[in-house]
Amino acid sequence: MADETGRLVWSGRTFWTRAIDLQALWEDLDCDPAELTAVMEPTRNAWAPVAAWFKRRGAKVVLVPTTQSADLRDYYSKHTKNDRLDSAVLARLPLLHPEGLRTHVGEGPGDPLRRATKQRSSIMKRRSAIFARIDALLELLGPGWYEELGTDYGNASLHLLASYGDPRSLLRLGRGRLAQFLIRHSHGQWRHDKADHLLAVARASVELWDGDGIDLGQLGQDLAIEAEQALMLTGQVRALDTRIAGLYAALDPAQIARTAPGVGPVLGAAITARLGDPHRFASLAAIRSYSGLVPRVSQSGQAEHHGGSTKAGDPLVRQSLWMAADMARRADPQLATTYVRLMNAGHHHDTAICHVATTLLTRLAACLRTGTNYVIRDIGGTPITEAQGRAIVKIHHQVDPDIRKKNARGRNRARLKHRTSRVS
Repeated sequence: MADETGRLVWSGRTFWTRAIDLQALWEDLDCDPAELTAVMEPTRNAWAPVAAWFKRRGAKVVLVPTTQSADLRDYYSKHTKNDRLDSAVLARLPLLHPEGLRTHVGEGPGDPLRRATKQRSSIMKRRSAIFARIDALLELLGPGWYEELGTDYGNASLHLLASYGDPRSLLRLGRGRLAQFLIRHSHGQWRHDKADHLLAVARASVELWDGDGIDLGQLGQDLAIEAEQALMLTGQVRALDTRIAGLYAALDPAQIARTAPGVGPVLGAAITARLGDPHRFASLAAIRSYSGLVPRVSQSGQAEHHGGSTKAGDPLVRQSLWMAADMARRADPQLATTYVRLMNAGHHHDTAICHVATTLLTRLAACLRTGTNYVIRDIGGTPITEAQGRAIVKIHHQVDPDIRKKNARGRNRARLKHRTSRVS
């Protein structure tokens, strides 16, 4: 604890995040809550109950980015990080860098919507990895399986692989029972014609290996394990979608985030939850910096160098904005103009989408701060509908395919320059 001059009053106090320990700590402070500022570094989630405890008693709680505290820690000592040094750095931070402090608002990791959106993102990544492994296993059986099942495996496909991954068991099942199985798990979308196609693919797989070179039974068991995991994760995603919809409706009753083009129920909930209260940022520029989509800038004298995106802040916000921007530039003529201009200037698709994402975030944050809906406008500023915007973009704001290929080749050449050659 430091006073207004930066002198440490007392330090080295350790405690558990229990009510009795926090009450004893509060009594030892013995100061006016209005004059107390608790500076914390958000490592893991141990800080959250302590922050809530101080906030309920009228103290000001400030969170410090870990990169900022690390830089100040290096200034004080060149030795290994330790908690005693951290406490001294954080206690003096209001004097060393007062403009870098921001009051903590919200519940942080205690917010259920914030946790639910992160869980959904993690589950989707795990399921995508499982789908990739299923692709690799089906490749052993021949290309016909891709044509019949696709690569975005639905409920019927996963149940089929979980029960009859071995093509020989599929043949033993027969046309009638297979059709009934497909009708039940696809809700009537797949019927006898799909059963005929699958049986033909299974025969081709058996003929391909002809009982030699691979154990189809073991391969079927591997497919069953992967498919069962994918089914379990799919069920968890559905449950999370229902839960997220209810939490998001309570957080944003007016559904302002969803009025932006390209922002659906999943992305709207993720952006709103992970961004937090938009009023906690000093400006819209601060919100853009938090997203990590802005480029790095290095200045020295008259030299100025712009690098890649900083990738600071919440990764899920950045991912959600990128996905929303890729859809929004197809419906908003103003965003499409930005995208086409950057592509014509030789930028890669990913770079152009990052620029569009920062513009979309700025507009969306302004709408959340003012409580107004997002309005799609044409180049002249006239409000239009999303359908009209898509028609305008399709006619007037398309990138020449040759330019797109040229930009992609330029990115590939730049990547190859950093690879190790055969001679090296």
